[in-house]
Amino acid sequence: MKIKICGITNLEDAINATNAGADALGFVFYKQSPRYISPSDARNIIDKLPPFVQAVGLFVNETIQNINDISKISNIDLAQIIDDNCFDQKDNKSNYEELDIRYIKVIRAKTKDDVLKYKNEYRLIDSFVEGFGGMGHRLNLDFFNDIDCSKIILAGGLTKDTISELEGFNFYGIDVSSGVELSKGIKDKQKMIEFVSTVNELHR
Repeated sequence: MKIKICGITNLEDAINATNAGADALGFVFYKQSPRYISPSDARNIIDKLPPFVQAVGLFVNETIQNINDISKISNIDLAQIIDDNCFDQKDNKSNYEELDIRYIKVIRAKTKDDVLKYKNEYRLIDSFVEGFGGMGHRLNLDFFNDIDCSKIILAGGLTKDTISELEGFNFYGIDVSSGVELSKGIKDKQKMIEFVSTVNELHR
Protein backbone atom coordinates (compact mmCIF):
# COMPACT_ATOMS: atom_id res chain seq x y z
CA MET A 1 0.00 0.00 0.00
CA LYS A 2 1.44 3.35 -1.07
CA ILE A 3 1.67 6.11 1.55
CA LYS A 4 1.42 9.82 0.85
CA ILE A 5 2.04 12.38 3.58
CA CYS A 6 0.36 15.63 2.64
CA GLY A 7 0.64 19.22 3.83
CA ILE A 8 4.44 19.44 3.78
CA THR A 9 5.59 23.01 4.46
CA ASN A 10 9.28 22.70 5.32
CA LEU A 11 12.38 20.69 4.43
CA GLU A 12 12.80 19.08 7.85
CA ASP A 13 9.33 17.55 7.71
CA ALA A 14 9.93 16.43 4.13
CA ILE A 15 13.14 14.62 5.04
CA ASN A 16 11.59 13.08 8.15
CA ALA A 17 8.62 11.87 6.07
CA THR A 18 10.84 10.25 3.46
CA ASN A 19 13.06 8.70 6.13
CA ALA A 20 9.92 7.28 7.76
CA GLY A 21 9.14 5.58 4.44
CA ALA A 22 6.58 7.77 2.70
CA ASP A 23 6.26 7.08 -1.04
CA ALA A 24 4.94 10.55 -1.86
CA LEU A 25 4.80 14.00 -0.31
CA GLY A 26 1.96 16.46 -0.83
CA PHE A 27 2.25 20.22 -1.24
CA VAL A 28 -0.87 22.34 -0.86
CA PHE A 29 -1.25 25.13 -3.42
CA TYR A 30 -4.60 26.32 -2.08
CA LYS A 31 -4.00 29.73 -0.52
CA GLN A 32 -6.83 29.50 2.01
CA SER A 33 -5.28 26.43 3.60
CA PRO A 34 -3.15 26.72 6.76
CA ARG A 35 -0.83 24.24 5.02
CA TYR A 36 -0.37 26.44 1.94
CA ILE A 37 3.10 26.65 0.49
CA SER A 38 4.21 28.84 -2.39
CA PRO A 39 5.36 27.10 -5.59
CA SER A 40 8.90 28.47 -5.20
CA ASP A 41 9.18 27.34 -1.57
CA ALA A 42 7.89 23.92 -2.59
CA ARG A 43 10.53 23.79 -5.34
CA ASN A 44 13.27 24.44 -2.78
CA ILE A 45 12.10 21.35 -0.89
CA ILE A 46 11.32 19.14 -3.88
CA ASP A 47 14.72 19.67 -5.45
CA LYS A 48 16.29 18.20 -2.31
CA LEU A 49 14.15 15.06 -2.16
CA PRO A 50 15.82 11.68 -2.69
CA PRO A 51 15.12 9.65 -5.84
CA PHE A 52 11.84 7.71 -6.17
CA VAL A 53 9.90 9.96 -3.79
CA GLN A 54 7.02 11.52 -5.70
CA ALA A 55 6.07 15.17 -5.20
CA VAL A 56 2.33 15.83 -5.49
CA GLY A 57 0.66 19.24 -5.71
CA LEU A 58 -2.86 19.76 -4.37
CA PHE A 59 -5.05 22.18 -6.34
CA VAL A 60 -8.58 23.38 -5.52
CA ASN A 61 -10.83 24.72 -8.29
CA GLU A 62 -7.85 26.10 -10.18
CA THR A 63 -7.61 27.02 -13.85
CA ILE A 64 -5.69 24.81 -16.25
CA GLN A 65 -3.20 27.59 -16.87
CA ASN A 66 -2.51 28.11 -13.17
CA ILE A 67 -2.05 24.39 -12.60
CA ASN A 68 0.42 24.25 -15.49
CA ASP A 69 2.30 27.33 -14.29
CA ILE A 70 2.49 26.22 -10.65
CA SER A 71 3.49 22.69 -11.63
CA LYS A 72 6.37 24.01 -13.70
CA ILE A 73 7.62 26.39 -11.00
CA SER A 74 7.36 23.84 -8.20
CA ASN A 75 8.66 20.85 -10.20
CA ILE A 76 5.97 18.48 -8.88
CA ASP A 77 5.45 15.08 -10.47
CA LEU A 78 1.67 14.83 -10.17
CA ALA A 79 -1.29 17.20 -9.74
CA GLN A 80 -4.00 16.18 -7.27
CA ILE A 81 -7.10 18.11 -8.28
CA ILE A 82 -10.25 19.00 -6.39
CA ASP A 83 -12.76 20.37 -8.88
CA ASP A 84 -16.22 19.46 -7.65
CA ASN A 85 -18.14 21.28 -10.37
CA CYS A 86 -16.22 19.83 -13.28
CA PHE A 87 -16.04 16.26 -12.03
CA ASP A 88 -19.71 16.20 -11.06
CA GLN A 89 -21.01 17.23 -14.48
CA LYS A 90 -21.35 13.98 -16.39
CA ASP A 91 -22.24 15.65 -19.68
CA ASN A 92 -19.51 18.27 -19.51
CA LYS A 93 -16.14 17.24 -20.87
CA SER A 94 -13.32 18.86 -18.96
CA ASN A 95 -10.27 20.34 -20.62
CA TYR A 96 -7.87 18.49 -18.37
CA GLU A 97 -6.24 16.97 -21.41
CA GLU A 98 -4.62 20.41 -21.74
CA LEU A 99 -2.59 19.84 -18.60
CA ASP A 100 1.15 19.53 -19.03
CA ILE A 101 1.37 17.16 -16.06
CA ARG A 102 -0.18 13.87 -14.96
CA TYR A 103 -3.09 14.30 -12.59
CA ILE A 104 -5.41 12.44 -10.28
CA LYS A 105 -8.96 13.41 -9.38
CA VAL A 106 -10.11 13.92 -5.82
CA ILE A 107 -13.63 12.68 -5.12
CA ARG A 108 -15.17 14.17 -1.98
CA ALA A 109 -17.62 11.42 -1.14
CA LYS A 110 -21.01 11.87 0.47
CA THR A 111 -22.42 8.47 -0.53
CA LYS A 112 -21.33 5.10 -1.90
CA ASP A 113 -22.37 6.28 -5.35
CA ASP A 114 -19.60 8.89 -5.17
CA VAL A 115 -17.08 6.15 -4.41
CA LEU A 116 -18.11 4.32 -7.57
CA LYS A 117 -17.47 7.31 -9.83
CA TYR A 118 -14.56 6.93 -12.24
CA LYS A 119 -14.15 3.33 -11.08
CA ASN A 120 -11.78 2.55 -13.95
CA GLU A 121 -9.41 5.37 -12.98
CA TYR A 122 -7.00 5.85 -10.15
CA ARG A 123 -8.57 8.44 -7.86
CA LEU A 124 -8.28 9.80 -4.35
CA ILE A 125 -11.41 9.59 -2.20
CA ASP A 126 -11.87 11.85 0.79
CA SER A 127 -14.85 12.66 2.99
CA PHE A 128 -16.96 15.65 1.95
CA VAL A 129 -16.50 18.68 4.21
CA GLU A 130 -17.09 22.37 3.66
CA GLY A 131 -13.38 23.08 3.77
CA PHE A 132 -10.70 21.51 1.58
CA GLY A 133 -8.21 18.94 2.79
CA GLY A 134 -6.64 17.98 6.09
CA MET A 135 -9.85 18.32 8.10
CA GLY A 136 -9.48 14.93 9.78
CA HIS A 137 -12.99 13.69 8.91
CA ARG A 138 -13.21 9.93 8.45
CA LEU A 139 -15.00 8.24 5.60
CA ASN A 140 -17.60 5.56 6.16
CA LEU A 141 -15.74 2.38 5.28
CA ASP A 142 -19.07 0.68 4.53
CA PHE A 143 -18.93 2.65 1.26
CA PHE A 144 -16.11 0.34 0.15
CA ASN A 145 -17.66 -3.02 0.98
CA ASP A 146 -17.81 -5.46 -1.94
CA ILE A 147 -16.04 -3.16 -4.41
CA ASP A 148 -12.61 -3.22 -6.02
CA CYS A 149 -10.47 -0.65 -4.20
CA SER A 150 -7.26 -1.34 -6.10
CA LYS A 151 -7.37 2.05 -7.84
CA ILE A 152 -8.46 4.03 -4.78
CA ILE A 153 -6.27 6.19 -2.56
CA LEU A 154 -8.08 6.70 0.74
CA ALA A 155 -7.90 9.94 2.70
CA GLY A 156 -9.69 11.41 5.67
CA GLY A 157 -9.12 11.00 9.41
CA LEU A 158 -6.40 8.37 9.18
CA THR A 159 -4.10 7.74 12.15
CA LYS A 160 -1.97 4.81 13.23
CA ASP A 161 -4.85 3.76 15.49
CA THR A 162 -7.35 3.53 12.61
CA ILE A 163 -5.13 1.73 10.10
CA SER A 164 -6.20 -1.69 11.37
CA GLU A 165 -9.74 -0.92 10.17
CA LEU A 166 -8.45 -1.02 6.58
CA GLU A 167 -7.57 -4.70 6.76
CA GLY A 168 -9.42 -6.66 4.10
CA PHE A 169 -9.70 -3.71 1.70
CA ASN A 170 -7.28 -3.59 -1.23
CA PHE A 171 -6.70 0.16 -1.35
CA TYR A 172 -3.91 1.23 -3.69
CA GLY A 173 -2.76 3.84 -1.22
CA ILE A 174 -3.57 6.13 1.67
CA ASP A 175 -3.14 9.86 2.17
CA VAL A 176 -2.52 11.30 5.64
CA SER A 177 -2.11 14.88 6.83
CA SER A 178 -3.61 15.89 10.18
CA GLY A 179 -3.06 12.39 11.60
CA VAL A 180 0.71 12.92 11.70
CA GLU A 181 0.86 16.56 12.77
CA LEU A 182 1.90 18.53 15.82
CA SER A 183 -0.14 21.44 14.48
CA LYS A 184 -1.53 22.41 11.09
CA GLY A 185 1.36 22.38 8.65
CA ILE A 186 3.91 21.06 11.15
CA LYS A 187 4.54 17.32 11.15
CA ASP A 188 5.41 15.10 14.09
CA LYS A 189 8.44 12.95 13.29
CA GLN A 190 7.47 10.13 15.65
CA LYS A 191 3.87 10.07 14.44
CA MET A 192 5.07 9.70 10.86
CA ILE A 193 7.39 6.86 11.81
CA GLU A 194 4.65 5.05 13.73
CA PHE A 195 2.06 5.62 11.00
CA VAL A 196 4.22 4.19 8.22
CA SER A 197 5.37 1.32 10.42
CA THR A 198 1.75 0.42 11.27
CA VAL A 199 0.73 0.44 7.61
CA ASN A 200 3.68 -1.73 6.62
CA GLU A 201 2.98 -4.15 9.46
CA LEU A 202 -0.59 -4.58 8.32
CA HIS A 203 0.26 -5.12 4.66
CA ARG A 204 3.58 -6.92 4.67
